[in-house]
Amino acid sequence: MPKAPAKKPTRRPPEPVDDHAVIADWMEQAMPALQPILAYLDRTIRDAIPGLEYGVKWKKAYYGLPGKGWLMEMVAYDVSVNLVFFAGAKFDPAPPLGEGSRYVKIRSLDEARAPEVRDWIGQATKHPGWR
Repeated sequence: MPKAPAKKPTRRPPEPVDDHAVIADWMEQAMPALQPILAYLDRTIRDAIPGLEYGVKWKKAYYGLPGKGWLMEMVAYDVSVNLVFFAGAKFDPAPPLGEGSRYVKIRSLDEARAPEVRDWIGQATKHPGWR
């Protein structure tokens, strides 16, 4: 009997909303030690990119723009926050981790305040995101 064809991935992006409350609720459920890092990154993203849409899916926060798609996701683990840039491989310089989608692992507020993090957030708007 022939093998059944492999199923295509069904990973779909979250539905965008204009209300930041979905992100605020998500941040409240993160580990208390990570909440200052999440709040700082969230504020930095919102200050740098006007007109954002938000989403939460798979315990991850998403930031995007209408017509561009999702630009980045933020994931809170036990001891770090990953800030993922969907077009990060096109950045100059690219974030240090990952392949197509590149990311940075942030373990402290000092790391979140690094100038390259702000630069990557700004570069995210120059490339199409995940749709």
